[in-house]
Amino acid sequence: VQLVESGGGSVQAGGSLRLSCAAVGYTYGRYCMGWFRQTPGKEREGVASIARSGGTKYADSVNGRFTISHDNAKNTLYLQMNSLKPEDSAMYYCAADPRVVSATLEDWVYSFWGQGTQVTVS
Repeated sequence: VQLVESGGGSVQAGGSLRLSCAAVGYTYGRYCMGWFRQTPGKEREGVASIARSGGTKYADSVNGRFTISHDNAKNTLYLQMNSLKPEDSAMYYCAADPRVVSATLEDWVYSFWGQGTQVTVS
């Protein structure tokens, strides 16, 4: 299983970005997926998750601003980020696991991780 993130970049506060996570080597619908972020010196933080059933879970800090979704035909996970704030700046990672049933922001349950894409909000 390989996860490849893209879509990061630099944006001004209030702007938007859409992150993508292309999955290779598995069928998306059989996995729970999540987006996480991390800044230097801080623990990794769960941002959003989507279960196989389509149920979603968001961190309080992004609820109402970020939307997680997937395109089964393209085997791609997305994170639409609106109204970005400087505190959203981080390396963003996508993660997947076939054993997880419900959407969760607990990073320890995910087995597969991408390499990350940097988001900078100024």
